[in-house]
Amino acid sequence: MKVKDVTNYLESIAPLSLQESYDNSGLLVGDMEDEVSAVLVSLDITDEIIEEAIASKCNLIVAHHPIIFSGIKRLTKNDTVSDVLIKAVKNNINLYAIHTNLDNVVNGVNGKIADLIGLEKRKVLLPKSNLYKLAVFTPMSHKEKVLSALFEAGAGHVGEYSNCSFTSKGTGTFKPMEGATPFIGKIDELESVDEERLELVVPDFSLANVIYAMKESHPYEEVAYDLVPLANFSNFGAGLIGELKEPMDESVFLQLLQKTFKSKSIRHTDLLIKPIRKVALCGGSGSFLLKNAIKNKADIFITADMKYHQFFEGEGRILIADIGHYESEQFTIDLIGDFLMKKFTNFAIRLTTVNTNPINYL
Repeated sequence: MKVKDVTNYLESIAPLSLQESYDNSGLLVGDMEDEVSAVLVSLDITDEIIEEAIASKCNLIVAHHPIIFSGIKRLTKNDTVSDVLIKAVKNNINLYAIHTNLDNVVNGVNGKIADLIGLEKRKVLLPKSNLYKLAVFTPMSHKEKVLSALFEAGAGHVGEYSNCSFTSKGTGTFKPMEGATPFIGKIDELESVDEERLELVVPDFSLANVIYAMKESHPYEEVAYDLVPLANFSNFGAGLIGELKEPMDESVFLQLLQKTFKSKSIRHTDLLIKPIRKVALCGGSGSFLLKNAIKNKADIFITADMKYHQFFEGEGRILIADIGHYESEQFTIDLIGDFLMKKFTNFAIRLTTVNTNPINYL
């Protein structure tokens, strides 16, 4: 098993194109062709994590947070990031990050948090507009073959439904010119074919595969198709909102959060003296989603790294709970580990035992 087999699988779950512009997910150090001996899953990449990888003979670290966010001008000793990178290279350890792209899928970081607190009726809090409509014209005799290829390549997903399409019948006409292969008649003869127009929704990260599959499965030399960007929102994006099975008292719910996420301190706004039913959340730094949580009439917004003045923005309309960055994302280690263990059974997947939380509390 090579590094690229692991990374390709992870990117089928969380495509790199879903990462935010400031992010740096993907293979940071190493060689895609390296054989994998074992994988260590962590939240961060630190010196202790590298030492753990060495001790456990893992030559691939899959972390949530990338150690490299911006350009590096030099690798020199006694610099925290450089020291880690140098040690990784010297010990032939590949470093891979799966960060905001994993945040932006429903079954990713925020989905794990929602699982832990029992949220139902989930939807993305700030969905991306990254959809296209593909319309392709094909002879009726090849409809099923082309549709099947498009579905397999990633087209036709709408929310929680797959294999979604719309078809309409019509007649296509064309005249083969010199050098073309006639479909029915002869060169310079007008041909007409009973066709079906197939319409499907395609996310941007699947476009290349879908177009390739369409052309490979289609009987025409020149495939007639339309590709139109949509203003519709997709099922990918930042944060989640959902509902508890039963309303819960605010104080009781905050205590549940503290216990579940092992938070030594939860910073929160004034209680609103009303039950909590609708919950908005974002693992890590999610203050940019507060307005979306309010707009969606959430009773509480759970996130981390809220600044002092941002707590005022709740304005008595929503309870804000900052449970801590590490605390909100710690179970991402289990999430990634579960993905890998279900797919790969021929080598070891190890979950880090190192707590990389840089924050301590008195």
